[in-house]
Amino acid sequence: MSQYFEVHPDNPQPRLLKQAAQILHDGGVCAVPTDSSYALVCHLDDKAAAEALRRIRQVDERHHLTLLCRDLSELASYARVDNRQYRLLKLGTPGPYTFILEATKEVPRRLSHPSRRTIGLRVPDHRVTQELLGILGQPLLATTLIPAGQTEPLNDPHEIRAHYQKTLQAVVDAGACPMEPTTVIDLSGPEPVLVREGRGPLDRLGL
Repeated sequence: MSQYFEVHPDNPQPRLLKQAAQILHDGGVCAVPTDSSYALVCHLDDKAAAEALRRIRQVDERHHLTLLCRDLSELASYARVDNRQYRLLKLGTPGPYTFILEATKEVPRRLSHPSRRTIGLRVPDHRVTQELLGILGQPLLATTLIPAGQTEPLNDPHEIRAHYQKTLQAVVDAGACPMEPTTVIDLSGPEPVLVREGRGPLDRLGL
């Protein structure tokens, strides 16, 4: 049975977030709010948790998982970024954008794309997720919370709990999210490539 943490969207209770962070430290998979939709997250360094996350979402190793980072200072450990890429990242963070970048050797091979050695990175503009990342002190591995066989993410925390109460260890309820996926930009090549247009407007990036 998953634990349920009802937190204030603007002033989340630190005690509840610390409990959620401990569940993640212990290898749990949790549902958390972001500025685009709810996401499934787990500890970056826990192989079993990452496998469980993929099982719950029913995606294979070719599906890009994303690192949720608190700010751009965390990016250097996980992605190779030149000045051109960094300028775009600065324009889009924090915000509803996912950037695909070349992974560094710090990123375990099981987490990057098997043939391309790329990783998705994003800095969410959501107070609850930001506070949770601050307590953890490192990025979270994440994927959009879309039930298997469906195309739309779940947005109601109570529905998420009912749907996943036997497979998730925790649900962090901060109310409804926008329920629109991030805009995905591939920066791993010589020019930015739009992979998916979502909530993040392209003109904010000058594209």
